[in-house]
Amino acid sequence: MLVQYLKDTETFALQVERAIAVINTMLYLKTTSVVQEAVQFCVTVCEFSVANSVSGVRKMLPLVWSTDAAIKDAVVQAYKRLYLNPQGENIRMKAHTLVDSLSELMVDASLGTIQCLEEIVQEFFGSGSLLQSTVVQVLWERFTGKRETSGLRRRAAVLLLGMAARAEREVVLSNLDTLCSVALGEKVTEDFLLARDSVLTISSITDHIRQSKGAPFRLPQDHQLFTCLTQAIAEGVVMEDPHWQSFMEQAVRLLYFLAESPDQLCSRLLQRCARLLLDQIAEGGELNKDATQIQDVTQESNEPSEQVNCVCLAQLLALCGCVAFWQVSHLERSVSTELRRRRRETEEREEKEKGPSSKAKQQAANDSAMEEELGLMGASAEDTEAELIRKICETELLAEENLLCAFLPLLVRVCSSPGRYSHPQLTTASCLALSQYMMISPSVCEDNIRLMFTVLERSTLPVVRANAVIALGDLIVRFPNILEPWTQNLYARLSDEVPSVRQTAVTVLTQLVLKDVLKVKGQVSEVAVLLIDPEPHITSLALNFFNELASKDNAIYNLLPDIISRLSDPERGMSSEDFNTIMKQLFSYITKERQTESLVEKMCQRFRTAKTERQWCDLAVSLSLLSMCERGFKRLQECWECYSDKLTEPGVYQPLLSITAKLRRGAKALFKAQVDEFEKRLTAVHTRGLENVESPEMDEENQREGGPSDKTVNRTPAATKGRRGAKRGQAKASVSGRAEDSFMTPQRSRRSKKPVITFSSDEEEEDEDAVMAESETPKVTTPIARTSRRARLRN
Repeated sequence: MLVQYLKDTETFALQVERAIAVINTMLYLKTTSVVQEAVQFCVTVCEFSVANSVSGVRKMLPLVWSTDAAIKDAVVQAYKRLYLNPQGENIRMKAHTLVDSLSELMVDASLGTIQCLEEIVQEFFGSGSLLQSTVVQVLWERFTGKRETSGLRRRAAVLLLGMAARAEREVVLSNLDTLCSVALGEKVTEDFLLARDSVLTISSITDHIRQSKGAPFRLPQDHQLFTCLTQAIAEGVVMEDPHWQSFMEQAVRLLYFLAESPDQLCSRLLQRCARLLLDQIAEGGELNKDATQIQDVTQESNEPSEQVNCVCLAQLLALCGCVAFWQVSHLERSVSTELRRRRRETEEREEKEKGPSSKAKQQAANDSAMEEELGLMGASAEDTEAELIRKICETELLAEENLLCAFLPLLVRVCSSPGRYSHPQLTTASCLALSQYMMISPSVCEDNIRLMFTVLERSTLPVVRANAVIALGDLIVRFPNILEPWTQNLYARLSDEVPSVRQTAVTVLTQLVLKDVLKVKGQVSEVAVLLIDPEPHITSLALNFFNELASKDNAIYNLLPDIISRLSDPERGMSSEDFNTIMKQLFSYITKERQTESLVEKMCQRFRTAKTERQWCDLAVSLSLLSMCERGFKRLQECWECYSDKLTEPGVYQPLLSITAKLRRGAKALFKAQVDEFEKRLTAVHTRGLENVESPEMDEENQREGGPSDKTVNRTPAATKGRRGAKRGQAKASVSGRAEDSFMTPQRSRRSKKPVITFSSDEEEEDEDAVMAESETPKVTTPIARTSRRARLRN
């Protein structure tokens, strides 16, 4: 019995381990109760230390942002139960247990996981718990090395201190000297990762994290923090440390967030770094004759060519791009905010000094109220401030006396000559820096937009293409009119051969479309193709895109006809199975009866313009996937002429036949009779052809009279309800005096060509490669106007 008990216990434990992966997928279902139970399961298995249980705990963390209050509360309570209510003999032991648990969760955690964890940890430090001061003390001990711990644990400790500082600024502000001496001191070059995380922690005390309406919190330029940061950046620019760039990006960001006059600090920093690189070239120290060296392209004279280390040059260019980006951000956020604050203070001070009479005060109050209602208060002053910032960006940031201007020609030359400058890190850094320079002004963006799209389409490095997608997404937000003609080139990256590029492209386009930065057009069919992508993560991103798009009124309904046309295009070569999978998902979003009715008509009309049998079959399958209703069925009958001549194809006949089977279920007697009649009509045309079949009733009558079942009827098919005259496309029998004419096959009359029913997004878009020539720049075209519904019915 004992052996059997142990065997059963092992079997149960293994089943629970297998269940973890399944239940983790249930954390993001739409049913609240299912999600709550999945969260409870993850907590339970983690408490019993089941193998791989931490994966579920981490996966449920993003649910802390859920709009469902019940789900968010379940996640917060789960983390409190697991990590914020530690067991121990005294407060010190509890604090160590808590820190150990949180550190384990943060080791190797992604940036998104850390951001989610901040919400929970911040709530803990803001709750007034007795453990707070002891936990902070334990964290400082681990960071400073008073207690032996690994490098990962030290980094986790300093990040947790930053989360605590979000609730109480003094946790970090009172220990800035300690942070500078430990992480940013003389040994900073030995561990740039610890230095980067320390900078992130210091950033938590800035006004960009903590919303402040008063005077901005900044430190003087000569503060020890900025001395340490600039020294560390300058020393690292001539080193080949792989973690230096991530540290540099966070350090420059902190300079602009926390320093007084950060532009002066960064100007001196660029000069210092450039001088160090030039000194390295002059000394010729540790130069190798391999691919990590290139000729200095900035020298156009006849002097002997010099060599520069590619990695060091790449790091210098990355620094230039980062400074350019944060300088623009500083002007448009910090400077403009400070100008508005000072203007309001001046206005309030002037009003107090004037001291108007009671009647004047009443009149001023009335005028102020009216301006506020009209949205005009302060508009002119704010426009003046915005114009000032725009003028500075366009005329001063890249003026000849500005140091940033000196590096722009070098960036353009490296990006436009990938064959000559083929070092991966140099290419990556220069392309990213060029995109950051393009954020400065419309003129810089227009001058380099063709080059940027050339890099996007022709670069052999996936990381460069992915970076270009992200950069161009930012540029679309900043300069939408300049980037709008190039939208199709951005959508083309959804079919990139590298999964990481496709993933980046769908993520960027999802943000742009859902935030109404990009207009949704038929190009969204490229996103629909990702629903069958071999990479599960990309498939889930595409599915999330359409789930969010479905929340917008009629968005998917308006796109479906165009998506069907593009995906069924013979040139695409998509298999019928893949097409059916995509359409099944998209049609699941069509739930309104009026939308179904309208789609039936639109897709039936598309039978007229479809040219291949494959297109006919795809349209028929699409019709069968709709949740057909009585009104939709009536519209299907009215459009009989659009598809009746295609019914001889099994790929058209079978899907339409399946529609009748669905409609027959649970139908009333009268409607069921109509469905049966329609089914007989479909079968008759499929088996005998359109020309030789009048109606199912006539066929039954001929069989009762004893005539052969395949007897040819010399009468044209009966017209559908509401239709007059002969069948469209068939001529009436000619009346002639010659007897032999009665045995001739009636010829079809030549009628004027029917107008083609078009949609505004049906225009063929040429996905040409971006080139450097001006004549190749895409232009905005006027869309073809839609044909009105009345005109379609009349024709």
